[in-house]
Amino acid sequence: MIKVNRMSATTVLIICVLIGITFLPADATASTGGGGLPWESPLTTLKTSLTGPVAFVISILGIVGCGGVLIFGGQINDFIRTTIFIVLVAGLLVAANNVLSGLGYGSGAVVGTVTTGGDKDGITQSADSPGGQ
Repeated sequence: MIKVNRMSATTVLIICVLIGITFLPADATASTGGGGLPWESPLTTLKTSLTGPVAFVISILGIVGCGGVLIFGGQINDFIRTTIFIVLVAGLLVAANNVLSGLGYGSGAVVGTVTTGGDKDGITQSADSPGGQ
């Protein structure tokens, strides 16, 4: 006798759904933008607060304070020492971010249009590449 393999109803349903999704128009599945996610503005505010001038001053004070405790602290237990190291690293990260942003390393790539030179066909290139502004 010959055995016939039969697909279950769920397998047929999954195959039909996958074929249907494949033939959907691209506009129906693509998002066209919108107002953004609800947590983006609070996170942007938090980022601005953590990288501003007040955070820079607090980080410098934290670095000086932690350094003083580590140098002149005498005998401190391991928990306090670990906490001081965590505060020290956080202060160094905030200070390094602000210093590098001030030097121009934290702003990302600068892209502009070529306005001087031979070709003015709308090609954009990096500002530090040859022929850039």
